[in-house]
Amino acid sequence: MWPYRLRVKQEEGQKEKMMSDAIWNNFQLTEEQEMIRNEAKRFAEEVLLPKAIEIDRESRFPAETFKQMGELGFLGLPISEEMDGAGLGYFAYCLVLEELAKHCGSTALSLEAHISLCTYLIDQFANDEQRKKYVPPLARGEVLGSFGLTEPGAGSDAGGTRTTAKRDGDHYVINGRKAFITNANVAETFVITARTDGDEAVGTKGISAFIVEKNTDGFVVEKGEEKLGMRGSDWANLVFEDMRIPVSNRIGEEGEGFKFFMKTLDAGRVAIAALSLGLAEGAYERAHRYAQERIAFGKPLAKQQAVAFKLAEMATRIEASRHLVYHGCRLKDEGKQDFVKEASMAKVVASECATYCADEAIQIHGGYGYTREYHVERIYRDAKLCEIGEGTSEICRLVISRQILKG
Repeated sequence: MWPYRLRVKQEEGQKEKMMSDAIWNNFQLTEEQEMIRNEAKRFAEEVLLPKAIEIDRESRFPAETFKQMGELGFLGLPISEEMDGAGLGYFAYCLVLEELAKHCGSTALSLEAHISLCTYLIDQFANDEQRKKYVPPLARGEVLGSFGLTEPGAGSDAGGTRTTAKRDGDHYVINGRKAFITNANVAETFVITARTDGDEAVGTKGISAFIVEKNTDGFVVEKGEEKLGMRGSDWANLVFEDMRIPVSNRIGEEGEGFKFFMKTLDAGRVAIAALSLGLAEGAYERAHRYAQERIAFGKPLAKQQAVAFKLAEMATRIEASRHLVYHGCRLKDEGKQDFVKEASMAKVVASECATYCADEAIQIHGGYGYTREYHVERIYRDAKLCEIGEGTSEICRLVISRQILKG
């Protein structure tokens, strides 16, 4: 039975269902989930917040922070205990992302890429030998993971992948490049896509998935572009020059990679939505506090209707986002195989909520909000990436429209 479900005697099955339904009507958390969320909240306030502005200004990946999170078990939260993870489920993991993102979006993003896009993909789709080799050290936080899908000419159009993998005996020879890859400089284990159906092929059917280790000959990490936001989250470009990897590093059969990546991105969109929710809450909480402290025209800003209405709209959008995000988490933890529509809805609404709330938080702070000394301008820059990464808002709306128009 999943950790978040109420545990009652088997003979009280109907009572269990009624109580379980009650949980999801108001999103009440279990004691275990409350504990992990409170631990993440404490960690974010005591460890992330004091250095959030510093790592943003310096574009510095906080390796020491990830070491601490590994010791707390954060780097393997939804991974089974059999694979040395915490076995707490996807909902608990997303609660942690939400709390971390309130104070440092960069840290939350790197954690999300490590878990959702690399560790979880290998755990879900690799064979037993690959899982036993790669998942435990990732789940323990001994190494970090990364995910290589995007290319200079293939982002939303993943079928435009040009990286190739040509079979040569019991190896593949891989050539190509990947762009905007989170954790590229700090990861040791990568999952990448490459075409196994020839240089001139197009479409998604010939795309395969591979596990690559960083010290592989022919694998080069190339400096990435300077970013607008999420500057404390490492990224770079990957270059493959006649890189040889064993056939045993292929995940699944040839041509199955695109399917694996799309299913991974469904779960990843729920996680990005949780991260976006945290950013929105971080902006709202700071604006709410400032509006009550700042006096203008003889009374607090919060007493001015124009500002009060802004706060009301922010709070409403956050609550709507929370329902979609937590619903997506529930579906994932219950093992529903097809929740692509719900995942995309959660990501669209939560990511756009984060951008909206950050924008309004700056407006409420006035001139101070435009300075680098206040966290809201950093949240504003961080939030924009959530509308782009792991499926742009436009792609997510395309996915939703196809789902609702089926048949």
